[in-house]
Amino acid sequence: MSRYSVAALTDFAAEVFEKTGLASGRAKVMAQVLVEGDLLGHSTHGLALLELYADELASGAMAATGDPDTLSDRGAAIAWNGKRLPGPWLVTQALVLASERARQYGMCTVTIQKSHHIAALAAYLQPVVQQGLVAIIMSSDPNARSVAPFGGSASVMTPNPIAAGWPTRDGLVALDVSMSVTAAGVVARHARAGQKLPHAWLLDKTGKPTDDAAIPLGDGGGSVQALGGMDAGHKGFALGLWVEAMTSALSGYGRSQPAAGKIGASVMVQVIDPSAFGGLDAFTEESGYMVDACHASTPADPAKPVRVPGEAGLARKRAAQSLGVNLHPEIPAQLEKVGERFSLKVPNPL
Repeated sequence: MSRYSVAALTDFAAEVFEKTGLASGRAKVMAQVLVEGDLLGHSTHGLALLELYADELASGAMAATGDPDTLSDRGAAIAWNGKRLPGPWLVTQALVLASERARQYGMCTVTIQKSHHIAALAAYLQPVVQQGLVAIIMSSDPNARSVAPFGGSASVMTPNPIAAGWPTRDGLVALDVSMSVTAAGVVARHARAGQKLPHAWLLDKTGKPTDDAAIPLGDGGGSVQALGGMDAGHKGFALGLWVEAMTSALSGYGRSQPAAGKIGASVMVQVIDPSAFGGLDAFTEESGYMVDACHASTPADPAKPVRVPGEAGLARKRAAQSLGVNLHPEIPAQLEKVGERFSLKVPNPL
């Protein structure tokens, strides 16, 4: 894996988005979110999405201009129609608004119906948490199905990730967890490489576990198992249903009104201000205590000490900012393809 300049990759992606009709400010936000995904190690949801997003913008399936419609605004509760605008830009705007309102009301929730795809949820957390706030993001895609309910075989929902970030005494905790055993992007990457999955994370169309990444997922095919797999998948299934309720149902648009063949997202963004509750100092004292307690737990394998969610990704990001970001071996060729299409030079490895 080669290392690349973070700034150069961001500039390249922003230029691509400008070529597809996005204003420079929105293009920069989009580029920053995708590169942040790679910085944190979410390589299926970073620059790997650049070509797809460019295609969606070029075809009009992702709207390049306009603003979300406000369907409801009660101060601490806001609902938007995203009008299929770029997901990373919409979520960033929603977090800015939710952060402002959280300081006023103690907390604020924004739902977004009819957003386009929103990339890696973890990519949005750090700027909010650095303000001493708590951020929660959930997402589903009402136009896609790849995950089966526990005990079933046919797909009914998407991986439905939950991301959350909160401050501690010395930094933050940041999680980004799908309510399925793995993400569809991971399955697709293994299939392209002709590889089996590390474990039997999928179900074939009869409901039997399989590690065959090449099986079709969704309508009439196989499915991804709920988080917990064959042993505890009832828990991931329940959480996945909760995400459906907090995204599609709460936003007022979901699977009962599908837009067949389109890529999209139903989103819930929530920001909480600890100072409105027990106080920020008390919050970080307690959250910091828990981080220290986890780190102090004797590791089962001395070579693998306990780490809290987000710790590895943030360490990876710090290294990338000084040494350059590692791109998954698939991605440079994808960037070359996009660069050739838009007559743009792809950054050279460092």
